[in-house]
Amino acid sequence: MAAVSGALVVSQTSLSSSKHHSPSSSPTMLLGVRAFPTNSKTTRGLIRCQLSSSSVSALQQLKKSAFDRYTKKRSSIVVIGLSIHTAPLEMREKLAIPVAEWPQAISELCALNHIEEAAVLSTCNRMEIYVLALSQHRGVREVTQWINADMKCYLVFWQRSGISVSDICQHWFLLYNKDATQHLFEVSAGLDSLVLGEGQILSQVKQVKEKLRNGFGMVIPGLFEKAITAGKRARAETGIASGAVSVSSAAVELALTKLPPGSASSATMLVVGAGKMGKLVIKHLVAKGCTRMVVVNRSQERVAAIQEEMIPSGVEIIYKPLDEMLACAGEANVIFTSTVSKTPLFLKEHVETLPRPGAARLFVDISVPRNVGSCVSELEGTQLYNVDDLKEVVAANKEDRARKAMEAQDIITEETKKFEAWRDSLQTVPTIKKLRRKTDRIRADSVEKFMSKYGKDMDKKTKEAVEDLTRAMVNKILHGPMKHLRCDDTENRPLPETLENMEALNRMFELELELLEEKIRAKMEQK
Repeated sequence: MAAVSGALVVSQTSLSSSKHHSPSSSPTMLLGVRAFPTNSKTTRGLIRCQLSSSSVSALQQLKKSAFDRYTKKRSSIVVIGLSIHTAPLEMREKLAIPVAEWPQAISELCALNHIEEAAVLSTCNRMEIYVLALSQHRGVREVTQWINADMKCYLVFWQRSGISVSDICQHWFLLYNKDATQHLFEVSAGLDSLVLGEGQILSQVKQVKEKLRNGFGMVIPGLFEKAITAGKRARAETGIASGAVSVSSAAVELALTKLPPGSASSATMLVVGAGKMGKLVIKHLVAKGCTRMVVVNRSQERVAAIQEEMIPSGVEIIYKPLDEMLACAGEANVIFTSTVSKTPLFLKEHVETLPRPGAARLFVDISVPRNVGSCVSELEGTQLYNVDDLKEVVAANKEDRARKAMEAQDIITEETKKFEAWRDSLQTVPTIKKLRRKTDRIRADSVEKFMSKYGKDMDKKTKEAVEDLTRAMVNKILHGPMKHLRCDDTENRPLPETLENMEALNRMFELELELLEEKIRAKMEQK
């Protein structure tokens, strides 16, 4: 392989692996390989050792130096992230990466010197970058440089954010290997969300996995695949997603429990107010199977926007102006109110004039100040619930979810162990491939030399017999070593023993340098 032009450098960084904390300020000396131009300003103050193609190859120098840790130590899983727990909304907004740009971001990350694989999880509540790094610390440094809006050599969408690395460092968190794995599994299970167990994040993790289908490596796609499994198990086995934990969802849940069984789809629903809370009530009603509702609002524009949004679901939303509110209430079984009116919209004298429905009329008032006077509850056949009543439901459900979150942690721990075991089993695959290639290369070279001396008088059948015989010999010789490298169900061997065998074979057959050459060749081909 041609020598890689570059420089061995010594640099300082101060990154911490503490979850949800910014990097510490204590410096750590790190060694690494970086392909800096020799006249780059970036190399000022760095100790450089030029690698010349006229002498020993760069890889041979690397092998003889202290830098052969790249062959001794497996690549690290790293997550660098910001979330609703660590960063303000203004910063998350600026750093958000649209779904359409995820593949571009992944490609640019994988093109960095020490990054083998990458994924981006960007939502309204978090922006997290997952990478598989050849060198843990050098990989982190390169990703943070990629993030830096001031680095002209990284012309990516991050520059549009106008946020410097120093500002980002105050709010990010940095996790490695098992901690990074456990974090993603908790995210997928909804344990890191503001609303414990919420389901949208699992869909977003699945979206990332879809983007990683085509040639983005093995470890990071495997990590997201196992995260989806963990998220599904946590919800299915603990029921953490059950029970309303917002006022709007609790309002709908409570109303439906008060209706006769099976009447939710046929009941007449009236929603007074089409603001944020009113829209959420409509969405929760649709999610519960309601297909028709009347919405009373001061203006039609907001209702029209909701109607357009609900077209795919086939739900009928009928707009009525505010002056028809009482007439609409007379025909409704359930009335939700969520306006900003400073005076009550429904008082006792209003409601007692309304025609009596077949069953009790239910008012669910989620407005502050209240839209429905407390005196309405005095009327026969009328039930009234307000925000305080709903808060009790929400609080009880939140306590229940917190208990279920503790149960879900056991599932997360179990799935993390499974992923680590799967990842450990991958370590022997490159050694198996390189050992077979090297022995076959030696065999082919030996056969070629033999044929150049003695093959002139051989017929085609004899030559094929020589090929078959030498292949059979190599396979028999490799049978023992290969058997001791297997990590599947065919060999009941402890993983530490298998890894010891792998390291021994790497040393004996000098495969470490070949493994490193393969990684560097892949990086050079990417560039």
